[in-house]
Amino acid sequence: MKMKQKLVAGAIALSAMAGFSVPAAHAEVSAAIGAANMYYWRGLDLGEGDAQVWGDLKYSVSGFYTGVWASSGDFDDGQEYDLYAGYGGSLGDFRYDVSLWSYVYPQVDVSPADFTEAVVSLGYGPVTATYFKNIAAKDYGDNSYSYATLAVVLDKFTLKYGVHMDDTDSVDGVAHVDLTYAYNDKLSFTLGKVIDDKDETVNDEAKFVVGFTLPIE
Repeated sequence: MKMKQKLVAGAIALSAMAGFSVPAAHAEVSAAIGAANMYYWRGLDLGEGDAQVWGDLKYSVSGFYTGVWASSGDFDDGQEYDLYAGYGGSLGDFRYDVSLWSYVYPQVDVSPADFTEAVVSLGYGPVTATYFKNIAAKDYGDNSYSYATLAVVLDKFTLKYGVHMDDTDSVDGVAHVDLTYAYNDKLSFTLGKVIDDKDETVNDEAKFVVGFTLPIE
């Protein structure tokens, strides 16, 4: 037993010396609910003016996590729930996260695994880059679709640039910029604007989003 304790302590010490963040080994279940004045998604208003209500339930242990996120407010596809799983951690100021997301829309017969994205996020200090790649699109969307963001956090402000990429869809090349102010951990305000829409296929009016998040203890 003492030898096992020494080995564990030694591994933790070596990880700390190397700058690794060692996730706690205990499991955790967390939940949150939220609302916003619109379903704001990647620079677009999916609800066409309707408000959004959402909820999230997540299980995590040692950097691994899985959960379900559900939402109202999508004008075209109706009710939505997303199944996700991933792993994240840090190395000093460097952060990383890799996950899979399956988007489910029961009202339009989109089932689990029909529409799935792989997501890779890398961050250093206040800067985070995230890439979303469609890897499954059975009868829904197209596998050529991807989306990328670059975000910078300055105190309570976050400036984010996002761009859609899809050779087979009119959304290809649509880019937007968001400026978010986090009043606190629960309330945020976002001003978003499409800045590039070469085919003029989306609503490029500025959008003001008020979002509220309530963790469930």
